[in-house]
Amino acid sequence: MLPNLTREEILRYSRHLLIPDVGLEGQRKLKQSSALVIGTGGLGSPVALYLAAAGVGRIGLVDFDVVDVTNLQRQIVHGSSMVGLLKVDSARRRLLDLNPLIQVDAINEPLTKTNAMRIAKDYDIIIDGSDNFPTRYLSNDTAVFLGIPNVFGAIYRFDGQASVFHAAQGPCYRCLFPEPPPPGLVPSCAEGGVLGVLPGTIGSIQATEALKMLIGIGSSLVGRLLLYNALDMSFEFVTLRKNPKCRVCSPEADIKELIDYDEFCGIPGREVHEGSAGNDWDITPIELFNVMRESNPPLLVDVREPHEQQISSLPGAINMPLGAMASHLSELDSAREMVLFCKAGTRSSRALELLVGAGFKRVKNLKGGLNAWAKEIDPTIPVY
Repeated sequence: MLPNLTREEILRYSRHLLIPDVGLEGQRKLKQSSALVIGTGGLGSPVALYLAAAGVGRIGLVDFDVVDVTNLQRQIVHGSSMVGLLKVDSARRRLLDLNPLIQVDAINEPLTKTNAMRIAKDYDIIIDGSDNFPTRYLSNDTAVFLGIPNVFGAIYRFDGQASVFHAAQGPCYRCLFPEPPPPGLVPSCAEGGVLGVLPGTIGSIQATEALKMLIGIGSSLVGRLLLYNALDMSFEFVTLRKNPKCRVCSPEADIKELIDYDEFCGIPGREVHEGSAGNDWDITPIELFNVMRESNPPLLVDVREPHEQQISSLPGAINMPLGAMASHLSELDSAREMVLFCKAGTRSSRALELLVGAGFKRVKNLKGGLNAWAKEIDPTIPVY
């Protein structure tokens, strides 16, 4: 039995009640419904805000991060006064300020194979606002095993994607992507950037799809992948079909429970921190500062894109972007000591793997990249 609306709720949601396709019954469905939002970043921000404003009765927020000033360019659920706070607490505070008539669950833990089913089992729908492949596969498989929809979104620079994966009605995420791409092949927004308004567009589409499914109106993106380009202001649709041999949602499925998604996606163990190539291959900013003062300093190789050098750089460094490095290895002297660096150490770690695989031995990765150098050595260098 659907819950009744109070006088306050009737007034608050009056513009919904005037829509025949929503009306009183649709709003009562929203009040009874629940949604789990994975990530309170670029995509999760507009998703959570619009679900809260629409009157979804219970919203779960899953994140394991704190608000950073670099988030504020696009993660609109947070504000400057929230920098340093847990993202789930910041987002919960904002949602309840927007709509105090709903329940907001702040779940401050990383989503893993050990807790995903426990967290998601009490919700009607999953909205995936994550930015990494292990979590996307985990979100998908959890939704499949629970028999609920998974509203997908992805963004990069000017491009966005959205779909609804619901194994009961159509394909799942694994039907489209049976295997993840090789680690490092697809840059993250932190590496390649993203137009601040782009997650607002894709996140709003995700929220729209979630509301439609919770109310039971319209035609969803099940079986369709929306491709959006902000530069062209173009929308395209790709028809998706179930994979009859899908490992998780087909009759032949061999994955019956949640697996180790970091291992599945080829992500290094948790003991190797982001921005690090491992102890044997890292050099810290302090160590680099000292060796650069010696008579025969190492060659500094900046693996960032050329336009990033306009933001910051190190004196004497040569620029060899990671994407072009494989075709320019002959320009490097394998007998000379080299230190690779980028913004935060992630791309330079991958460049180091490339060089070591090609036979280079005297090469190091600047742990934490230029941002770490700025914090520990030269505070005049901008952090971005």
